[in-house]
Amino acid sequence: MSETANAGSLFVVAAPSGAGKTSLVRAVLEDDPLTQLSVSFTTRAPRPGEVDGRDYVFVERAEFERRRAAGEFLEWAEVHGNLYATSRAWIEQRIASGLDIILEIDWQGAVQVGKLYPEAVGIFIVPPSIEALRERLLQRGQDSAAVIEARVAAARAELQQAHRFQYVIINQDFASALSELRAVMKAARLRYAQQRARHPSVFAGLGIDKAPSAH
Repeated sequence: MSETANAGSLFVVAAPSGAGKTSLVRAVLEDDPLTQLSVSFTTRAPRPGEVDGRDYVFVERAEFERRRAAGEFLEWAEVHGNLYATSRAWIEQRIASGLDIILEIDWQGAVQVGKLYPEAVGIFIVPPSIEALRERLLQRGQDSAAVIEARVAAARAELQQAHRFQYVIINQDFASALSELRAVMKAARLRYAQQRARHPSVFAGLGIDKAPSAH
């Protein structure tokens, strides 16, 4: 990524299904005009209330595979039999303009993004317990009992990937988890590369306007 791109931060937020990732991210976006959510492509059917182009870009599997073969995706993954991916061009354009972008993806996609963008900030949202997760999925009322148990089983495996992320937030109390998420994002914006790119006049002429060389 270029020095201009460093003005923005890339936040990769992942979590087991039902851990509260989407609700936390939406709460952040509501009062932060400098942050945008990356809208992923997916082959799954829309859930009640979801809007094409706002929540996801819903496409048929053949169209997804065509775009993937053309190299349009930054990352992609198959989750519960459905395909998900992130547009490479969309991400690069936003970060280059100085906006912060949140990628709300699964851990497999997070690993792919981390290899391409080491400066990305990885955040993993986890439930306080597996039983709490099962109860949340039941209360959501969007899936059958069999699907819920499959998601719970998947969550057990996904929780073993928490070590791959820089930050882990336990979503036991929503307000506390939201405060922690905001704190991580605010701290990331104060990193040297981001501050230098956002405020070049502060560093200009002081002999520290360039990135430090590796030793």
